[in-house]
Order: sequence, then structure tokens, then C-alpha cells
Amino acid sequence: MIWAQSPAVVRVPATSANLGPGFDAFGLALARYDQVEARVTGGGLTLRVQGEGGQTAALGERHLVVTAMRAAFGAMGGQPDGLALNCVNTIPHGRGLGSSAAAVVSGILAARALAADGMDRLPDAEVLRLAVGLEGHPDNVAACLAGGLTIAWRSGGAGGEGLDSVADVVPGASGIPPDSVAGVVPGASGIPPDGRGPVSLLRLDVLGALTTVACVAPTAMATHEARCALPAVVPHADAAANAARSALLLAGLTSDPSVLFDGTEDFLHQRYRAAAMPETAALLGRLRRAGIAAVVSGAGPSVLALGLADAQPGLAAVDSIARETGIAWHVTPLKVDRQGATVQPAGMDGPVPGTAWQGRSANQAPEPGVLPAGGSTQGRPARPATNGPQSRECRGLLWC
Repeated sequence: MIWAQSPAVVRVPATSANLGPGFDAFGLALARYDQVEARVTGGGLTLRVQGEGGQTAALGERHLVVTAMRAAFGAMGGQPDGLALNCVNTIPHGRGLGSSAAAVVSGILAARALAADGMDRLPDAEVLRLAVGLEGHPDNVAACLAGGLTIAWRSGGAGGEGLDSVADVVPGASGIPPDSVAGVVPGASGIPPDGRGPVSLLRLDVLGALTTVACVAPTAMATHEARCALPAVVPHADAAANAARSALLLAGLTSDPSVLFDGTEDFLHQRYRAAAMPETAALLGRLRRAGIAAVVSGAGPSVLALGLADAQPGLAAVDSIARETGIAWHVTPLKVDRQGATVQPAGMDGPVPGTAWQGRSANQAPEPGVLPAGGSTQGRPARPATNGPQSRECRGLLWC
């Protein structure tokens, strides 16, 4: 393989999965970011981690960004002699804001950017498949890749073609310790045995005035611990109610905010996790009794409140309600990220010019230079640019 001579910089957003009723399917990208700068070297691994999770640099090859890069290199057919990584993190770890998805996506995209023909060796569908295989569920990685609001699903059912283990997504990844993936991806050794069909995602544009407030928990909780609280089956009536709420949630986020409160009501997972995170359940109850559309963020323990900036009851009340609990919640207003993961050459200043998602949203007209959903080439350039935002280094994923 031929490796890029210059480094690559990948920036990835935080994400909140589920959003109440959209269990393991809905994801929302949030404007808080981790960034990875990666370059190929003559040998060894140099890993520097700043900000959140700084202590994880000691993991070396077992660090999740490195693991994701090794998996991507393996999928492309080779490993570089050496790597140097500088990770700058602002996404809290173990709080339900998609830090593991951010690490997986940044590692895969950084590896692809470092291969001269990475776009050909690791096409978009494989990027998504690889990311889901490492993460174990599709909701966070979909939103991290695409930005905005995403719906992710598997087709084919239990008999569909899918992943049997993490080893399936690390072909030829020589030199990785056998337990490295399972050691840094909780539950990775047991990717769900059902619903193994190919993963697809759809991106939706949320209302322009939509904003969020994250109540970040003071302590972490592993996703697999929260999943252990879920029952094997749920009542049919709860499943039916959740289907209706999921439809309302999509309407509330994209067109009619008046149904957002009802649309964030969940029947599948939040009530079952309450005993494992009582402080989260208590805050969630307080916020919802105040009429605020609040949900457990991902598997918790953080809480996310959604609404319009000028709506009543306003999101400005979230901070005072959180303080009433006596818990040291870190209350942070966060805008919706509408770009998703981005890739750029190192040393560039200002906003990242290219995006790793340029497929058309389901409720957005095609833009020049963008491949619309469904695979039509109308509006797509006849040939890729050699520099600038539409260059090979920057133009990123073109999903169908």
C-alpha cells in the first residue's frame, strides 16, 4: 500500500442515542468534538491524548482509536510501519454522549485518509459496517458519521448476512493482541446475535431552532452495565406505544415541535434502567414534570433536554432544576451538529472544510456536488477536484 505523506485530521461530534423511544435506532449529533491527528511513521506507535480520557494513552495498541485504525488498515489490506497520533478530546467518557463511537469513527476515517487509495479500498458501506461492528450497535456511529438526526437499521433479520464477531471486521489486522478489541470495547466480544443484516442509515435535518441542554453526570457508567438492566421481552402494549412515540419524535424534531414532549416518552428501556441509575431517573422525572422534553442520553447516566430556544417552559430552567437535585450535574447547552465527521489535511486553520457525509438528507433538496440519496448522479461533479473542499482528502463519504 502507498501511504499519504502528510498527516490527516479527523474531527467527530458527540452524539446522543435513543432520544427516548428510538432505542438502538435514533441518534443526534451534538456540537462537542474530539479531534485526532494521525500520520504514518517509520515504526512503532506514538500516542498522545489530551483532555477527556488523557490517561487512556497508556493503553497503547489497546486504545480504541488505535484499535479502530488497525481494523480499518486490515480491511484495506495492510498495516503501516508506524503511527503517530495526537488525540484532543472534549467528549466526556462513559456518560452517554458517544465517546466510544467518536473514537471508532475517528480511527476508521483517519486510517482511510492515510491510505493513498483509501476511498477505493474502504468504500462508504464498509466504513459504516466496520464502525457498527466495533461499536456493537449502529445509533451513535450513524449520527457521528452523518451529523444531524439519523435513523439506523439492519435489514435481513436474524438470517441476514452480518458479523459473527469483531474478528470478522479485522481481516488481516496483524500485530493486534487477540484481546485488544474486547478489552477496550465493552461487550464487543458479544455483538448481538440477532438482526445481523447489513446496516443502513438515513439522515434527517432537524428544525433550525432546535437546541439541547446536556446534564452530564458526575460519574461514568459503562454501556454494557446499563444494557444488563433491560428485560428479554416487553409487553406488546408497550411496544405499540413506543412505535407511536417514535413517529411523534421524528415529527417533533423535523417539523412540529408541539409534539416533542409526547414524542420523547419511552416505554422500552428508561424505566428498566432507573434502578441502576437512580439520580438520572430522578432528574429525568423532575424535568418532565416541568414540561421539558427530556430523555436519558444513550445508555446514561447523562440526561438530554430538547426544545426550541424560545419555547416555554424553556430550556433555561434545566440548570435550576438540576441544581435542586443536589447532584453535581454539569449542565451544558449544546447545538445540534449538522456536519458529522470531517476530514482535512493537518495544519489547516478554521472550520473543517470537508465533511465525511455528503449524501442528501431525506428532507433536503440536492446540493451541487452532492450525490443524492438513491444513487442518482444528477448534481455530482464529472470528476473529483484535486484540491479544496471537494478534493479526495476532504470530500468524505457519499452515502446512497
